[in-house]
Amino acid sequence: MKKKYLLVLLAVVVAASMIFVATKGKDDGGGKSFEGRTLRVHWAVFAPSDALQDIANKQFTPATGIKVIVEQTPWSDFTKKYNAELIARGDAWDIIIGDSQDIGNGAEHGHYLELTDFVDENGIRDLFTPESLSAFGEWPKGSGRMYGIPALTDPTFFAYRKDLFESPKHMSAFKAKYGYALDVPETWEQLIDIAEYFKEDVDGMYGVAVYGDNGYDSLCMFGETLIWNYGGDLGNFETMQVKGIINNEGSINGIKAYRRLFELGPPGMGTAFFEEVNNAYISGIVPMIFNYLATLPMLENKEANPFYDETAYFVTPKQVNHATSLGGQAMNVINYAEKNHDIALEFLKWWVTDEAQVAYGMYPGSFNGSYAILNNKDFAKASRLNPVGIESMALLKDWWAVPVYAKTIRTFAETVGRYVIAGEGTAEGAMNSLADQWHEIFDEAGYYD
Repeated sequence: MKKKYLLVLLAVVVAASMIFVATKGKDDGGGKSFEGRTLRVHWAVFAPSDALQDIANKQFTPATGIKVIVEQTPWSDFTKKYNAELIARGDAWDIIIGDSQDIGNGAEHGHYLELTDFVDENGIRDLFTPESLSAFGEWPKGSGRMYGIPALTDPTFFAYRKDLFESPKHMSAFKAKYGYALDVPETWEQLIDIAEYFKEDVDGMYGVAVYGDNGYDSLCMFGETLIWNYGGDLGNFETMQVKGIINNEGSINGIKAYRRLFELGPPGMGTAFFEEVNNAYISGIVPMIFNYLATLPMLENKEANPFYDETAYFVTPKQVNHATSLGGQAMNVINYAEKNHDIALEFLKWWVTDEAQVAYGMYPGSFNGSYAILNNKDFAKASRLNPVGIESMALLKDWWAVPVYAKTIRTFAETVGRYVIAGEGTAEGAMNSLADQWHEIFDEAGYYD
């Protein structure tokens, strides 16, 4: 795979560099200079947003005279805020770096500018992996029509305490209890055993920190990972069939595993997302956590993480199947901000260059599916997060990207959350109810006509 990436990169590197270089110093095509204009970008509060602002200040603005403002909104309000603006057909921002699930909604409702010709004219299909382009820009899936450019390809995996896993005391006690060696888990059942051991047999410790329901998609992202690994699925993305799939045996077993892991975690995690999970880790009360790569730079900060030297990472384990949740966002040009379409496209031309992508990839947590990053010899060494991120690329799967995706997220979080977080009912009951609700959502949207 790496050899393939390298060959492709060598073939396009010169062209990629020239996409933006050739436009430097030019006006907007109407005789007006770019100098003094401002591009407004909306993203969430986390490390990649800071990285984007920094490299835009260092590279893009000096080359074009265009000032870039990356407005950051807390994750709890991020998608609500930009969707409210889109529904109002507002132009508060020129580019929204929106979630991958939102691509269908943005495309079908006319919120996002179609970029198919722009992508083809600038050779952008050669600069990113096909999977990244499809996940973050293509709608309908398989059509080749593009509405976004990958901004962040964000795999999920685990951070863990090497000192606890390698402690002779814990290794001996664990093997005596479970009959096999304490090590990085290869399966989810092994991970559950490890979490159980630390909660039940180690004073002052809980087993693992995972997501609760943050009011958006946190519960869905961990839930889908377990569903896939235990042999289930969200549904058939082509036929939109959900009954007999989201509530099949594998899906139910995945949600049972979620409930068990949640029980083995610290108290007060009912609304937990990445910050709460990280805080549980650095407070020293759990041996491992599940999180997105882009949200883990806190653990790479020696001042913030007292266990920095003991911290390591491992790929999401397998069970019946092997997959992990895809996070990340795409750069989407907003249709209603017509007066700045020219500088928004100029920004995208810069963004896809080798220079911009490599610089971005050097910031911890800033991972993307571009060949420039994946084949850069220094990328894997730039952060301890990156080797596991690269290994996770082949495992990535995503949520529904249909225009009614928000309804699927809320019904999943509410229905499954009652079982996982509150312990109400059964996994079978939750998943059967969810199948009925999703079928109704898709039926009302006309997918079964």
